[in-house]
Amino acid sequence: MEPIIESQDNQLGKLQCNLNSVKTISEDYDEAIYQKAITLYKKPFLQLIQEAAGVHKESWPEADIQRSALLSIKTGSCPEDCSYCPQSARYETDIKKHPLMEVNDIVEKAKAAKANGAERFCMGAAWRKPPRGEQFDRVLEAIREVKSLGMEACVTLGLLNEEQALKLKEAGLDYYNHNVDTSKDYYSKVITTRKFQDRVQTLRHVRNNDINVCCGGILGMGESSDDRMKLIAFLATMDPQPESVPINFLVKFDGTPLENTQDLDILHFVRTIAVARILLPKARIRLSAGRMDMSREAQILCLTAGANSIFSGEVLLTSPLPGYTFDNQLIDDMTKPLNKENMNVL
Repeated sequence: MEPIIESQDNQLGKLQCNLNSVKTISEDYDEAIYQKAITLYKKPFLQLIQEAAGVHKESWPEADIQRSALLSIKTGSCPEDCSYCPQSARYETDIKKHPLMEVNDIVEKAKAAKANGAERFCMGAAWRKPPRGEQFDRVLEAIREVKSLGMEACVTLGLLNEEQALKLKEAGLDYYNHNVDTSKDYYSKVITTRKFQDRVQTLRHVRNNDINVCCGGILGMGESSDDRMKLIAFLATMDPQPESVPINFLVKFDGTPLENTQDLDILHFVRTIAVARILLPKARIRLSAGRMDMSREAQILCLTAGANSIFSGEVLLTSPLPGYTFDNQLIDDMTKPLNKENMNVL
Protein backbone atom coordinates (compact mmCIF):
# COMPACT_ATOMS: atom_id res chain seq x y z
CA MET A 1 0.00 0.00 0.00
CA GLU A 2 2.94 2.33 0.57
CA PRO A 3 3.50 3.25 -3.14
CA ILE A 4 -0.19 4.16 -3.50
CA ILE A 5 -0.10 6.46 -0.47
CA GLU A 6 3.06 8.10 -1.78
CA SER A 7 1.46 8.65 -5.18
CA GLN A 8 -1.56 10.30 -3.58
CA ASP A 9 0.70 12.51 -1.46
CA ASN A 10 2.66 13.55 -4.52
CA GLN A 11 -0.53 14.48 -6.35
CA LEU A 12 -1.82 16.51 -3.40
CA GLY A 13 1.54 18.21 -3.18
CA LYS A 14 1.42 19.20 -6.84
CA LEU A 15 -2.12 20.49 -6.43
CA GLN A 16 -1.15 22.56 -3.38
CA CYS A 17 1.88 23.93 -5.24
CA ASN A 18 -0.39 25.07 -8.06
CA LEU A 19 -2.80 26.69 -5.61
CA ASN A 20 0.06 28.56 -3.97
CA SER A 21 1.19 30.03 -7.28
CA VAL A 22 -2.19 31.04 -8.70
CA LYS A 23 -2.04 33.18 -11.83
CA THR A 24 -4.76 35.76 -12.18
CA ILE A 25 -7.01 36.16 -15.20
CA SER A 26 -9.26 39.14 -14.72
CA GLU A 27 -12.94 39.04 -15.62
CA ASP A 28 -12.58 42.54 -17.03
CA TYR A 29 -10.62 44.06 -19.88
CA ASP A 30 -8.07 46.82 -19.68
CA GLU A 31 -9.77 50.07 -20.71
CA ALA A 32 -6.74 51.34 -22.63
CA ILE A 33 -6.60 48.11 -24.64
CA TYR A 34 -10.32 48.37 -25.37
CA GLN A 35 -9.97 51.97 -26.58
CA LYS A 36 -7.10 50.91 -28.83
CA ALA A 37 -9.23 48.08 -30.21
CA ILE A 38 -12.06 50.48 -31.03
CA THR A 39 -9.65 52.88 -32.73
CA LEU A 40 -8.18 50.10 -34.82
CA TYR A 41 -11.59 48.69 -35.72
CA LYS A 42 -12.74 52.05 -37.08
CA LYS A 43 -9.70 52.63 -39.28
CA PRO A 44 -10.08 52.63 -43.06
CA PHE A 45 -10.18 48.98 -44.06
CA LEU A 46 -7.00 49.04 -46.15
CA GLN A 47 -5.01 50.79 -43.41
CA LEU A 48 -6.20 48.25 -40.84
CA ILE A 49 -5.22 45.31 -43.05
CA GLN A 50 -1.81 46.85 -43.75
CA GLU A 51 -1.12 47.33 -40.04
CA ALA A 52 -2.24 43.79 -39.22
CA ALA A 53 -0.04 42.43 -42.01
CA GLY A 54 2.96 44.26 -40.56
CA VAL A 55 2.39 42.76 -37.10
CA HIS A 56 1.82 39.35 -38.63
CA LYS A 57 5.06 39.47 -40.61
CA GLU A 58 7.07 40.56 -37.58
CA SER A 59 5.57 37.94 -35.25
CA TRP A 60 5.23 35.06 -37.71
CA PRO A 61 7.96 35.55 -40.35
CA GLU A 62 7.60 31.97 -41.59
CA ALA A 63 4.08 32.84 -42.79
CA ASP A 64 2.76 29.32 -42.19
CA ILE A 65 -0.84 28.26 -41.67
CA GLN A 66 -1.42 25.58 -39.07
CA ARG A 67 -3.98 22.83 -39.67
CA SER A 68 -5.96 21.53 -36.71
CA ALA A 69 -8.77 18.99 -36.51
CA LEU A 70 -11.63 18.94 -33.99
CA LEU A 71 -13.65 15.81 -33.27
CA SER A 72 -16.87 15.63 -31.27
CA ILE A 73 -16.14 12.66 -28.99
CA LYS A 74 -19.49 13.00 -27.19
CA THR A 75 -22.38 14.70 -28.99
CA GLY A 76 -25.66 16.17 -27.75
CA SER A 77 -27.68 16.13 -24.51
CA CYS A 78 -25.80 19.10 -23.06
CA PRO A 79 -27.73 20.75 -20.19
CA GLU A 80 -26.51 24.27 -21.05
CA ASP A 81 -28.70 26.73 -22.99
CA CYS A 82 -26.11 28.32 -25.32
CA SER A 83 -28.34 29.99 -27.91
CA TYR A 84 -26.10 29.07 -30.83
CA CYS A 85 -25.58 25.40 -30.01
CA PRO A 86 -27.54 22.52 -31.56
CA GLN A 87 -26.15 20.14 -28.91
CA SER A 88 -28.21 21.70 -26.15
CA ALA A 89 -30.84 19.34 -24.74
CA ARG A 90 -33.18 22.34 -24.55
CA TYR A 91 -33.60 22.69 -28.32
CA GLU A 92 -35.15 20.49 -30.99
CA THR A 93 -32.45 20.06 -33.63
CA ASP A 94 -31.49 17.32 -36.06
CA ILE A 95 -28.09 16.68 -34.46
CA LYS A 96 -27.38 12.97 -34.03
CA LYS A 97 -26.49 12.29 -30.40
CA HIS A 98 -23.84 9.77 -29.42
CA PRO A 99 -22.20 8.82 -26.11
CA LEU A 100 -18.50 9.17 -25.40
CA MET A 101 -16.47 7.43 -28.08
CA GLU A 102 -14.09 4.59 -27.36
CA VAL A 103 -10.39 5.45 -27.30
CA ASN A 104 -9.54 3.25 -30.29
CA ASP A 105 -12.13 5.03 -32.44
CA ILE A 106 -10.80 8.43 -31.38
CA VAL A 107 -7.26 7.39 -32.26
CA GLU A 108 -8.30 6.27 -35.73
CA LYS A 109 -9.78 9.71 -36.37
CA ALA A 110 -6.58 11.32 -35.10
CA LYS A 111 -4.48 9.19 -37.44
CA ALA A 112 -6.63 10.24 -40.39
CA ALA A 113 -6.30 13.89 -39.42
CA LYS A 114 -2.53 13.60 -39.16
CA ALA A 115 -2.35 11.89 -42.56
CA ASN A 116 -4.13 14.93 -44.00
CA GLY A 117 -1.71 17.43 -42.50
CA ALA A 118 -3.24 18.24 -39.10
CA GLU A 119 -0.68 19.09 -36.43
CA ARG A 120 -3.13 19.47 -33.55
CA PHE A 121 -5.99 17.13 -32.69
CA CYS A 122 -8.79 18.57 -30.58
CA MET A 123 -11.48 16.52 -28.83
CA GLY A 124 -14.77 18.05 -27.72
CA ALA A 125 -17.41 16.60 -25.40
CA ALA A 126 -20.83 18.18 -24.86
CA TRP A 127 -20.72 18.36 -21.09
CA ARG A 128 -21.33 21.18 -18.64
CA LYS A 129 -18.36 19.74 -16.79
CA PRO A 130 -16.50 16.43 -17.12
CA PRO A 131 -18.00 13.58 -15.11
CA ARG A 132 -15.82 11.85 -12.57
CA GLY A 133 -14.76 8.27 -13.06
CA GLU A 134 -14.40 6.11 -16.15
CA GLN A 135 -15.46 8.67 -18.73
CA PHE A 136 -12.91 11.27 -17.61
CA ASP A 137 -10.27 8.52 -17.38
CA ARG A 138 -11.13 7.59 -20.97
CA VAL A 139 -10.49 11.16 -22.09
CA LEU A 140 -7.12 11.11 -20.30
CA GLU A 141 -6.20 7.89 -22.11
CA ALA A 142 -7.25 9.42 -25.45
CA ILE A 143 -4.96 12.38 -24.77
CA ARG A 144 -2.03 10.05 -24.12
CA GLU A 145 -2.73 8.11 -27.31
CA VAL A 146 -2.98 11.25 -29.45
CA LYS A 147 0.30 12.49 -28.00
CA SER A 148 1.92 9.16 -28.91
CA LEU A 149 1.13 9.93 -32.57
CA GLY A 150 3.36 13.00 -32.39
CA MET A 151 0.41 15.43 -32.48
CA GLU A 152 -0.50 18.29 -30.17
CA ALA A 153 -3.51 17.36 -28.03
CA CYS A 154 -6.36 19.71 -27.16
CA VAL A 155 -9.68 19.08 -25.43
CA THR A 156 -12.80 21.10 -24.68
CA LEU A 157 -14.89 19.49 -21.96
CA GLY A 158 -16.72 22.36 -20.28
CA LEU A 159 -16.05 23.77 -16.83
CA LEU A 160 -13.04 22.39 -14.95
CA ASN A 161 -11.91 22.33 -11.35
CA GLU A 162 -8.27 22.50 -10.24
CA GLU A 163 -7.93 18.73 -9.76
CA GLN A 164 -9.23 17.96 -13.25
CA ALA A 165 -6.89 20.51 -14.82
CA LEU A 166 -3.95 18.89 -13.01
CA LYS A 167 -4.91 15.43 -14.30
CA LEU A 168 -5.19 16.78 -17.85
CA LYS A 169 -1.72 18.27 -17.53
CA GLU A 170 -0.30 15.01 -16.23
CA ALA A 171 -1.83 13.19 -19.20
CA GLY A 172 0.21 15.45 -21.49
CA LEU A 173 -2.48 17.87 -22.65
CA ASP A 174 -1.06 20.77 -24.68
CA TYR A 175 -4.14 23.03 -25.03
CA TYR A 176 -7.49 23.43 -23.32
CA ASN A 177 -10.18 25.18 -25.34
CA HIS A 178 -12.68 27.22 -23.37
CA ASN A 179 -14.24 30.02 -25.40
CA VAL A 180 -15.86 32.93 -23.60
CA ASP A 181 -17.98 33.35 -26.76
CA THR A 182 -18.66 37.09 -26.51
CA SER A 183 -18.17 40.12 -24.28
CA LYS A 184 -18.98 40.00 -20.58
CA ASP A 185 -21.71 42.59 -21.17
CA TYR A 186 -23.44 40.57 -23.90
CA TYR A 187 -22.88 37.14 -22.38
CA SER A 188 -26.21 36.79 -20.58
CA LYS A 189 -28.07 37.46 -23.83
CA VAL A 190 -26.54 34.29 -25.30
CA ILE A 191 -26.20 31.98 -22.28
CA THR A 192 -28.06 31.94 -18.95
CA THR A 193 -27.11 28.56 -17.43
CA ARG A 194 -23.62 29.74 -16.54
CA LYS A 195 -21.92 33.08 -16.07
CA PHE A 196 -18.98 34.75 -17.76
CA GLN A 197 -17.19 34.44 -14.42
CA ASP A 198 -17.57 30.63 -14.57
CA ARG A 199 -15.71 30.61 -17.86
CA VAL A 200 -12.94 32.76 -16.44
CA GLN A 201 -12.52 30.50 -13.40
CA THR A 202 -11.91 27.51 -15.66
CA LEU A 203 -9.36 29.50 -17.64
CA ARG A 204 -7.56 30.22 -14.37
CA HIS A 205 -7.40 26.51 -13.52
CA VAL A 206 -6.01 25.79 -16.99
CA ARG A 207 -3.35 28.49 -16.75
CA ASN A 208 -2.42 27.58 -13.17
CA ASN A 209 -1.51 24.10 -14.39
CA ASP A 210 0.65 25.39 -17.25
CA ILE A 211 -1.69 24.19 -19.99
CA ASN A 212 -1.79 26.43 -23.05
CA VAL A 213 -4.99 28.44 -23.28
CA CYS A 214 -7.19 28.26 -26.37
CA CYS A 215 -9.89 30.90 -25.99
CA GLY A 216 -11.93 32.91 -28.47
CA GLY A 217 -15.49 33.63 -29.44
CA ILE A 218 -18.31 33.64 -31.96
CA LEU A 219 -19.19 36.62 -34.13
CA GLY A 220 -22.60 37.31 -35.63
CA MET A 221 -24.83 36.51 -32.63
CA GLY A 222 -26.45 39.94 -32.70
CA GLU A 223 -23.68 41.60 -30.71
CA SER A 224 -22.47 45.14 -31.42
CA SER A 225 -19.06 46.09 -32.74
CA ASP A 226 -18.31 47.36 -29.22
CA ASP A 227 -19.02 43.86 -27.88
CA ARG A 228 -16.66 42.36 -30.43
CA MET A 229 -13.91 44.74 -29.37
CA LYS A 230 -14.59 44.07 -25.68
CA LEU A 231 -14.11 40.37 -26.42
CA ILE A 232 -10.77 41.03 -28.13
CA ALA A 233 -9.75 43.42 -25.33
CA PHE A 234 -10.55 40.75 -22.72
CA LEU A 235 -8.32 38.25 -24.53
CA ALA A 236 -5.54 40.81 -25.02
CA THR A 237 -5.67 41.79 -21.33
CA MET A 238 -4.79 38.24 -20.23
CA ASP A 239 -1.19 37.96 -19.05
CA PRO A 240 0.08 35.84 -20.59
CA GLN A 241 -2.22 36.14 -23.58
CA PRO A 242 -3.92 33.03 -24.98
CA GLU A 243 -1.65 30.96 -27.17
CA SER A 244 -4.56 30.11 -29.44
CA VAL A 245 -7.59 32.27 -30.38
CA PRO A 246 -10.37 30.64 -32.42
CA ILE A 247 -12.69 33.13 -34.11
CA ASN A 248 -15.97 31.63 -35.28
CA PHE A 249 -18.53 32.93 -37.75
CA LEU A 250 -21.98 31.98 -36.40
CA VAL A 251 -23.39 28.81 -37.93
CA LYS A 252 -27.16 29.09 -37.69
CA PHE A 253 -28.80 25.76 -36.84
CA ASP A 254 -32.52 25.20 -37.23
CA GLY A 255 -34.17 24.87 -33.85
CA THR A 256 -31.77 27.11 -31.96
CA PRO A 257 -32.73 30.61 -30.74
CA LEU A 258 -30.24 32.20 -33.13
CA GLU A 259 -31.44 30.42 -36.27
CA ASN A 260 -32.88 33.64 -37.76
CA THR A 261 -30.18 36.06 -36.66
CA GLN A 262 -29.20 38.64 -39.26
CA ASP A 263 -25.98 37.79 -41.08
CA LEU A 264 -22.85 39.65 -40.03
CA ASP A 265 -21.13 41.56 -42.85
CA ILE A 266 -18.01 39.55 -43.68
CA LEU A 267 -15.87 42.69 -43.63
CA HIS A 268 -16.74 43.22 -39.96
CA PHE A 269 -15.56 39.65 -39.36
CA VAL A 270 -12.31 40.39 -41.20
CA ARG A 271 -11.85 43.64 -39.26
CA THR A 272 -12.14 41.71 -35.99
CA ILE A 273 -9.49 39.23 -37.10
CA ALA A 274 -7.17 42.10 -38.03
CA VAL A 275 -7.62 43.79 -34.64
CA ALA A 276 -7.03 40.44 -32.91
CA ARG A 277 -3.80 39.99 -34.85
CA ILE A 278 -2.53 43.43 -33.84
CA LEU A 279 -3.43 43.10 -30.15
CA LEU A 280 -2.58 39.38 -29.84
CA PRO A 281 0.57 39.27 -31.99
CA LYS A 282 1.93 35.90 -30.78
CA ALA A 283 -1.36 33.98 -30.78
CA ARG A 284 -2.46 31.47 -33.36
CA ILE A 285 -5.58 33.19 -34.68
CA ARG A 286 -7.75 30.33 -35.87
CA LEU A 287 -10.34 30.67 -38.62
CA SER A 288 -12.87 28.26 -37.18
CA ALA A 289 -16.59 27.55 -37.66
CA GLY A 290 -18.62 29.17 -40.42
CA ARG A 291 -16.25 28.72 -43.34
CA MET A 292 -18.95 26.93 -45.34
CA ASP A 293 -20.79 30.27 -45.41
CA MET A 294 -17.73 32.10 -46.73
CA SER A 295 -16.43 32.21 -50.28
CA ARG A 296 -12.89 31.05 -50.99
CA GLU A 297 -11.96 34.70 -51.48
CA ALA A 298 -13.45 35.69 -48.11
CA GLN A 299 -11.40 33.00 -46.39
CA ILE A 300 -8.25 34.22 -48.14
CA LEU A 301 -9.06 37.74 -46.92
CA CYS A 302 -9.34 36.43 -43.34
CA LEU A 303 -5.94 34.77 -43.66
CA THR A 304 -4.49 37.94 -45.16
CA ALA A 305 -5.87 39.92 -42.21
CA GLY A 306 -3.93 37.82 -39.72
CA ALA A 307 -5.51 34.39 -39.19
CA ASN A 308 -2.78 31.76 -39.35
CA SER A 309 -4.58 28.56 -38.47
CA ILE A 310 -7.68 26.73 -39.66
CA PHE A 311 -9.78 23.82 -38.49
CA SER A 312 -9.51 21.36 -41.33
CA GLY A 313 -11.55 18.31 -42.30
CA GLU A 314 -15.16 17.47 -43.08
CA VAL A 315 -16.81 18.60 -39.84
CA LEU A 316 -16.08 20.85 -36.84
CA LEU A 317 -17.92 19.25 -33.91
CA THR A 318 -21.36 19.45 -35.59
CA SER A 319 -20.66 22.18 -38.18
CA PRO A 320 -19.68 21.23 -41.74
CA LEU A 321 -16.22 22.17 -43.07
CA PRO A 322 -15.02 22.43 -46.69
CA GLY A 323 -12.91 19.25 -46.43
CA TYR A 324 -9.22 18.36 -46.64
CA THR A 325 -8.95 18.73 -50.44
CA PHE A 326 -10.28 22.29 -50.37
CA ASP A 327 -8.19 23.19 -47.32
CA ASN A 328 -4.96 21.83 -48.75
CA GLN A 329 -5.48 23.84 -51.92
CA LEU A 330 -6.38 26.94 -49.90
CA ILE A 331 -3.17 26.71 -47.88
CA ASP A 332 -1.11 26.07 -51.03
CA ASP A 333 -2.66 29.15 -52.63
CA MET A 334 -1.69 31.20 -49.58
CA THR A 335 1.80 29.89 -48.89
CA LYS A 336 3.38 28.57 -52.10
CA PRO A 337 4.78 30.50 -55.08
CA LEU A 338 3.18 30.24 -58.50
CA ASN A 339 4.58 27.63 -60.86
CA LYS A 340 3.59 26.12 -64.17
CA GLU A 341 1.03 23.86 -62.51
CA ASN A 342 -0.89 26.58 -60.64
CA MET A 343 -0.37 29.60 -62.91
CA ASN A 344 -3.09 30.34 -65.45
CA VAL A 345 -1.84 31.23 -68.90
CA LEU A 346 -3.70 34.23 -70.30
